[in-house]
Amino acid sequence: MLSAVPRFTQLAVIVALALATTLASFGDADARRAGGFGGFGSRGTRTYDAPAITRTAPTQAAPIERTMTPRPQTETQSPINTQPRPSLFNGFGRSMIGGLIAGGLLGMLLGHGFGGGFGFLGLLLQIGLIIAAISFAMRFFANRQQTSYSALGSNASYNMNGSRPSSFSIPAIGGGAASPAQQRKANDEIGLTQADLDRFEQLLTEVQSAYGAEDYNSLRRLTTPEAMSYLAEELGENATKGVRNSVTNVRLLQGDISEAWREANAEYATLAMRYSSVDALLDRTTGRVVDGDDRNASETTEIWTFVRKPGSDWKLSAIQGTELRHA
Repeated sequence: MLSAVPRFTQLAVIVALALATTLASFGDADARRAGGFGGFGSRGTRTYDAPAITRTAPTQAAPIERTMTPRPQTETQSPINTQPRPSLFNGFGRSMIGGLIAGGLLGMLLGHGFGGGFGFLGLLLQIGLIIAAISFAMRFFANRQQTSYSALGSNASYNMNGSRPSSFSIPAIGGGAASPAQQRKANDEIGLTQADLDRFEQLLTEVQSAYGAEDYNSLRRLTTPEAMSYLAEELGENATKGVRNSVTNVRLLQGDISEAWREANAEYATLAMRYSSVDALLDRTTGRVVDGDDRNASETTEIWTFVRKPGSDWKLSAIQGTELRHA
């Protein structure tokens, strides 16, 4: 017994150290904005909708996890022909059993009734038989009702032309893992110009460079207040951990328009962008590389959403990661 204690203690220490190392590595990975997979910011009314997939980002984007946009309330209504499922202890069955039990107990108190000559055991036996009989009857009527509802609803999925709607859905370019209800086709509803696309490319470089230089003034000018709050939060976490995220040599390699639309008094544009950059997490004091590579460029594919109001320039509104990671 005594020899087992040190062994158990060593095992506990090893597990604790492994867990601490894992948590520390996750903390470092989360500190690098471009290296994460989560999303933040706002896409207006489409914040909780998956962006359309494109050739640049043929996989589904990560959902936006940090946002100030309220989640829409969805009301759940039961189908028109849905009836409450009959239960043994609902409605008529419950009243009937209650009456029989009350009558049986009263009869037993008077010396006769359910129990008869068998007393309390006879009462329990008869109650059990009655419950079994009522349960059988309830299931019988429930099956008949379900059959009739199925017969009535068998033609409900046909449209006015008499044809059944297809369950197949054609995915957007490149396929994707989203459900048919979540998939969108790439669509530009506002007619983005080449000048807009050039500006998006400039914003990619300017935002990344300002983030790497911890230039708060430039980030405020280039992003929405909400996006700025999340970027400032990440920079503050880096400072608390004694590291800084160096991002240099940002270059757009490929881009596609995912969606562009109007809502209220604003225009939104979501783009998939694959870019290269020298991205590394450095120790603030020594400059030692904590994570990443400060010499060789790596490629990243992300979904960026920009917003502009009348008379103003485009600003970064949201960033979503993808599963695409390149060495």
